Order: sequence, then structure tokens, then C-alpha cells
Amino acid sequence: MDDDITLTGKVRDKLIEAKQGWAREGRLLTGTHADPARDRLPPGQTLVRDWPVLDLGVQPDVSREKWRLRVEGLVGAPVRLTLDEFMALPQVELVNDIHCVTQWSRYDNHWQGVRARDLIGMARPKEEARFVSFTCYDGYTTNLPLAELMREEVLFAHAWEGKPLTRQHGGPVRLVLPRLYFWKSPKWVTRVELLREDRPGFWEVRGYHNNGDPWAEERYG
Repeated sequence: MDDDITLTGKVRDKLIEAKQGWAREGRLLTGTHADPARDRLPPGQTLVRDWPVLDLGVQPDVSREKWRLRVEGLVGAPVRLTLDEFMALPQVELVNDIHCVTQWSRYDNHWQGVRARDLIGMARPKEEARFVSFTCYDGYTTNLPLAELMREEVLFAHAWEGKPLTRQHGGPVRLVLPRLYFWKSPKWVTRVELLREDRPGFWEVRGYHNNGDPWAEERYG
């Protein structure tokens, strides 16, 4: 994380402790599974029209000039992009639903950005790369199998509903991975590291499921 990025707010330790308690208690679990091919709304979820703001209590103020995205680790050609360079890459517009582990879902979100598989492909992943670790400007981390990141619907987004992503929602750029609970779609992402072995992230080491499939209710694990 860059030292000259301003952070506003304060880490909400009590909120983090409460969510760890939810994991221990299995809060919100219904004990049911659903089929994403048939059931649009995962078990235990409630539809919302707004987009709730959730974070650790700290929001980084990352200007266009200071933002950088690095793709490194087990790659043949490490990538380091400015925002202008990122915006010059081939762009896509995708529509998808998002599902938060705190029980809300929002349908038909319109995004603009760069497909993750295109960006990762630029770095030429090595054969032994199997997992990915993300680091964000607020210090947040999460993890994925590389295969999940390379799915067609996954993108690094800079716009939502036709407007640039606000700081509150992860701007200038965040990951959008609609197939899993939204804690797996980190805000303010700045580093993508390809790994041989899995490296659980912030919530994963605090009782949350390592995968996070909403239709299988993989909230905790």
C-alpha cells in the first residue's frame, strides 16, 4: 500500500468483532441450497434497490494520478498500470447481480471496466499459478482460485450505472465477481498476486468461508 494515500475514518474493531461472532454463531444461515440456473435469489437473501456502503471503517482517498494496479507473483511479465493506462485497455460493459453476505442482493447492476482474464493474461501467468491474493489501498485482503478470476463475467470496474465509481464503493477501480459473495470483490484494489498456494484474506481468517458461494450458503466455514 502506498504511504502517501490518505485514509479517512477509523477501523471499526467492534464491527469486525461482531462479524466474527456471526461466523461462530452461523448467523443468517437457513440451511438450504439453491440452483443458480433456476433460482436468481440465493438462500437467505433480501432484495434491495439502493447499494449499501460496507467497509472496515476506513476509506482511502486515491486520486486518478496516484492510483496504480500491479499484477505480479507467478507471472512472466509483471504489470503495473496507471489509471490512464488501465482506461486505454479494451473496455466491456456487463450487467449482473450482486449478493452481500450481510443478506442483501441487488439485481441488474451495469458496470464498465476491463475483463479480469484480459488483464491477467497480459501478465502471462506461470503454469504453477493456481491462486490469487488481492491487496487494497485500505489494507484489506481476500483470496480466490485463479480459475474464478478468469471467468468471463469477472471484471475490474471503474464505472457503475454509467458514472465513475465513487470512493465509497471502491473507486477508482474495484473487482466485480458476481458468482460469489461480494466480500470476494475487493474495493480500492491495487495489487493482484498470483500464487502457487492459497493465502486466506481478511475475512477468511476470521471465520468466513474460503470460497463464498451464495447459492450453497457458504457464508462461514
